[in-house]
Amino acid sequence: MQTFNLNIDSQSVSATTDGLQKPADVVQFNSSRKGSTTISHLPTEILSEIFLYCLPEDEHLWPASSLAPMLLTTICRRWREVAVGLPMLWCRLYLRFDSHWEQKRVFCYEPWLKRSKGCPLSLRLETRTNWKELRSLLQPYIQKISSLLLIFLPGNEPFTMENFHTLKELTMQSFHGTVYPMHEEVDRSLLKLPVNLRRVNMMTLSYFPENLDLFANSAWAGLTHIEIGVLGLDSFLRVLRICPNLSSLVLNGIFDPIELPESITHSNLQSLCLYGDWTWYIDGELGLFKDVTLPNLRVIEAHRMGAWPHEEFMEFLRRSNYPLESLIFGGEVFSAAWQRAEYATLMPSLELVADPEFDVDIVEDS
Repeated sequence: MQTFNLNIDSQSVSATTDGLQKPADVVQFNSSRKGSTTISHLPTEILSEIFLYCLPEDEHLWPASSLAPMLLTTICRRWREVAVGLPMLWCRLYLRFDSHWEQKRVFCYEPWLKRSKGCPLSLRLETRTNWKELRSLLQPYIQKISSLLLIFLPGNEPFTMENFHTLKELTMQSFHGTVYPMHEEVDRSLLKLPVNLRRVNMMTLSYFPENLDLFANSAWAGLTHIEIGVLGLDSFLRVLRICPNLSSLVLNGIFDPIELPESITHSNLQSLCLYGDWTWYIDGELGLFKDVTLPNLRVIEAHRMGAWPHEEFMEFLRRSNYPLESLIFGGEVFSAAWQRAEYATLMPSLELVADPEFDVDIVEDS
């Protein structure tokens, strides 16, 4: 549940909602005799805070009459006036172009967007055909969209967003989160990004290394945070080269060993999170840290990596001048206690977390 500050007495809200275990209880409470003399007569500021409490926890809200915020407009005139006049209730929306589009556009989407007024918008868009109708609806609100989630189906046309100047976060997914290699329509959507965009999440879209070369000399150079699905660790080197301002990187996928090593120094990367599939590379020879230098890397988090490449990692630490502050080994990352002790000796202030279930007995080289 989101928390908002309307500069009101939070104790008053707590006292009013005491005993309400879920948002639906607010509506039932108001229908009771006690509710009609309590909630309905509260100051607008407190009633607004209660309405915000009623919102579903979903990142993007489905415009259903049985759910807040639309449900709140049906209880009584006072509730409707307060709900319609509270823009923060209407800044998250899930829009889908389907067979009921015209009815939803007129009675749901258009009123919803108008009620958001000056609030930054966070939207989820989905269509089985093209984006034309959705873009037409959003045209008056383009400069209010700060966060965008696009659900791509095979056959969708590219979604152009170069003129979304206030867009800060972009997430692109395949339908139902199914991982599939990139296709032309998604690539073309990513070629021309808004200049102010900083965060991109493509964890469910799998990239071969050669696909990423398409984005060289593009707006990707301005990105500071990327989450991306990859097919091969050569993609790691490609992303570092294409995104010189990157400070945070999350890689997810099949980490085939690096085939075309190249020496790269990236001075801005501070956080690296890895989600692999260790069953594809049992010997642990990935080449992940062999030729890269990351002098400002502060955090490494690894999951499903198999045997941790200790010797290669030690050379990386020396080459990067021991920058780490936090090293986290999650599930299915195998390391030995003496290896982790070496890291702690080299970097005394290092925060080191390891799952004891995956501690292995590796003989130390003499």
